[in-house]
Amino acid sequence: MEGFWFEKPYVDPQFESLIERIHPASVSIDNDSCKDCTLVKVDSANKHGILLDMVQILTDLDLVISKSYICSDGGWFMDVFHVTDRLGNKLMDKSLLEYIQQALCATRRNLKDVQACPGREVRPSHVPTGHQTALEMTVMDRPGLLSEVSATLAKLGCHVNAGVAWTHHARAACIFYVEDRLSGGPIIDLARQAYIQEQLQSVVDAYHQEGEKRSVRVSTPAGSLTHTERRLHQLMSDDKDYEMCSSCGSIFHNGWSNDSQGTNCGCTHINIEYCEEKRYAVVNIRSRDRPKLLFDTVCTLTDLDFEVFHAAVSSRNSIAFQEYYVRPKDGCTFVSETERRRIAQCLSAAVERRASQGLRLDISAKNRVGLLSDVTRVFRKYGLSVSRAEMGTEGERAVGSFFLTDPRGYKVKPETLESVKQEIDGTVQAISTPSSVSSRNPLIIGRESARGLDDRPGLLGLGSLLWSHLGQRFRTTLVVSDSRGAGA
Repeated sequence: MEGFWFEKPYVDPQFESLIERIHPASVSIDNDSCKDCTLVKVDSANKHGILLDMVQILTDLDLVISKSYICSDGGWFMDVFHVTDRLGNKLMDKSLLEYIQQALCATRRNLKDVQACPGREVRPSHVPTGHQTALEMTVMDRPGLLSEVSATLAKLGCHVNAGVAWTHHARAACIFYVEDRLSGGPIIDLARQAYIQEQLQSVVDAYHQEGEKRSVRVSTPAGSLTHTERRLHQLMSDDKDYEMCSSCGSIFHNGWSNDSQGTNCGCTHINIEYCEEKRYAVVNIRSRDRPKLLFDTVCTLTDLDFEVFHAAVSSRNSIAFQEYYVRPKDGCTFVSETERRRIAQCLSAAVERRASQGLRLDISAKNRVGLLSDVTRVFRKYGLSVSRAEMGTEGERAVGSFFLTDPRGYKVKPETLESVKQEIDGTVQAISTPSSVSSRNPLIIGRESARGLDDRPGLLGLGSLLWSHLGQRFRTTLVVSDSRGAGA
């Protein structure tokens, strides 16, 4: 496959900091232009990973990004997010709007300097609040695994304060944040950490097959670790769960399916082409819309060391459309056919890992040691498999969402669900998760739109528009700077 080489020019770090001092990051929030959403506009000097940082801030606030337009050519980052709350309403809380402005401006500095948002949790419940011991595992998925792991932790005097677990293509990855049952703090004794890791390794090894990949790691403190969900993507990618990903075979033209069935197909479609005129790799992604889809995609592109120069994200009838113009961080845009296939598989896996499977069970109970073990033991008793789970705390209560299926992957029977509810000590709410995400679901990256596939925003036109604005602004800056110098 033909490709090309683009040598990235050297930029003096002093020049980068100069541009940032001349034009510090600015965030404007507009509640007037659109009747059904709030526009968050970001204008900032660019750096690798800044797009992911901003998307992460908005998703951690449990906000919905319905559309996004991105341009970061020439070392400058300009983005527009269409945002609503969980219920699809505009953002009217002044304290929340002030926090968003502070947090997005701080992505080039330090988020620790940002004041907390009054009356609102600014992190997912499964993200720890302080320094705790982190436990990471990647293993072959099997029924009862979560129950055995949580029971072992309870016997070892470890209280699971937060955690998240994903399964994908018969592989499982989980991250638990635990604390000592007696002291209530992180487990810092290295000998005890090694013993806990050894016991958990025994649980994993009891069912492993010849040549099977598996990993168990205990570390502390967890406060400086990568964002939990990004770390899960990294764990599963290192485990090569993406190798089994493949397209359903729909016909594509210019990155999009042109058959009548493809428009409604719920499978994930990835197409990677090259724009030699602009020296970009063009990545088109079409998939079922779902919560945090934009975060998962941008996270994977960032970890693959791609710079996003232009992008547009939207959806139609619960089908999400994402288009990215990217280059590798090192400036080289030559990609072999094998590498192109691997990138497509990685993106497909990122889309699929968090896809809802089975019955969602939301549980709220008084926080105590061994609670996770008791809950998962009930699941195992009735032969239920956990396909995905998120656990955390809200004040004095523990909360969790578990996605359950029977051992063959079918729906949970109503009589089984009632028995499970009766045996769990706490508030239990069952939420059905349909195979396709409805446009009425507030936790999706895009809204239902009447626009056709050919009405997708053109990125090169968008880039030209933003470049025109940037050029005018930069020329104004130079004129002002020169006049000041002449006056001196």
